[in-house]
Amino acid sequence: MHVNATKPMRRWLFVIALLALPVQAQTTSSVEVESDLPVKDVQTLAEVFERIKRAYVEEVDDSKLLRNAMRGMLGELDPHSAYLDEEEFDSLRESTEGEFGGIGIEVGMEDGQLTIITPIDDTPASRAGLEARDVILRIGDTATDSLSLQEAVELMRGDPGEEVEITIMRRGEDSPRSITLTRENIRVESVRHDMLEAGYGYLRVSQFQNRTGEQVHDAIADMQREAPLEGLVLDLRNNPGGVLQSAVDVADAFIDNGLIVYTEGRLQDSDRRFSASAETIAPDVPLVVLINGGSASAAEIVAGALQDQRRAVVMGTDSFGKGSVQQVMPLGNGDGLKLTTALYYTPGGRSIQARGIEPDVEVVRGRLEVAEDSGLQLRESDLEGHLSNGNGERQPRSEGARTREDYQLGEALNLLKALNVLERRPAASGD
Repeated sequence: MHVNATKPMRRWLFVIALLALPVQAQTTSSVEVESDLPVKDVQTLAEVFERIKRAYVEEVDDSKLLRNAMRGMLGELDPHSAYLDEEEFDSLRESTEGEFGGIGIEVGMEDGQLTIITPIDDTPASRAGLEARDVILRIGDTATDSLSLQEAVELMRGDPGEEVEITIMRRGEDSPRSITLTRENIRVESVRHDMLEAGYGYLRVSQFQNRTGEQVHDAIADMQREAPLEGLVLDLRNNPGGVLQSAVDVADAFIDNGLIVYTEGRLQDSDRRFSASAETIAPDVPLVVLINGGSASAAEIVAGALQDQRRAVVMGTDSFGKGSVQQVMPLGNGDGLKLTTALYYTPGGRSIQARGIEPDVEVVRGRLEVAEDSGLQLRESDLEGHLSNGNGERQPRSEGARTREDYQLGEALNLLKALNVLERRPAASGD
């Protein structure tokens, strides 16, 4: 078909065709990249641009068309690369600092659908029972199949106190459900800790922010001041990841030598290796790491490092499988790029991209139900006037409510106790 090149079209053909000339672009890593763009494809791009300008039902601003083209370039690469306008760029920086207005979920694109990676602890989303792998079909009156990832995030964020309705489809259910949530100021405390029982600690990392490594160090020190740690559960379930360096710092709290993670990409500065330092706060404490399908990215780096270094037993279910590294690059106009530049690998050379971390011990989510009549069992120690065993009275075993409600956590605690029993038990001597 012959196309009559009007004056505006000739102008855009000239401008865009300049890009087809061989160029040498200086990258952020000072590596020269030579690129020969195909002239025919560039001409087709200019033709599409001009036809939209001339024939679309409404007049479209040139800047909007060009930004949409840039969004398309990045959006078609992978689910995590994106063009960020100034507002989206600021929003991303806010989330790494740990405070923003919204409902408290981490989302991504899976098979072309907006999918919850994980709800954030103690937020409207987690309290409403949203789960990893829930597919979001609508946000308010807007169908998500027409939205980019960044557009969907912006629709869910907003001023605290405002309501937003989302429609989700959960795996195994026949029909969608609508949930109305009230936005809050999401202030994410990335680290929490507690004692499950005397000597057995619980360390929850909900995401990796800039200060997470420091907070983990402080939490372990706090528990060690209370009592010597005989075992620790590191809970990375529903942790969507975050800052790579913070993941390295957390793994370093338990490893005193060896590789933690390495990355490989096309740019020279994408090939990096991160190793443990000799100064480690908990190098010998028995450790169980809990993961599930909501454990992604930096959480998988920590789990994979501790698993490959034989430093911990990884328990739970397969993790999410996000093994790529994104760089956030500011642009001169105030916008930014989030661009996938490398893949990361565990110390043993495993890429978990689209595969995930497989636990050493698979334990699915559940709840421990105690039989109603279990408290009626009669024991020798319950009889009046029973003889002492000479070693002091047996203390009643305390079963915390948390481990009863959380089956995976209960199994992690039981495993830590078993590891300590084997460690302390003397070997049998032969005659």
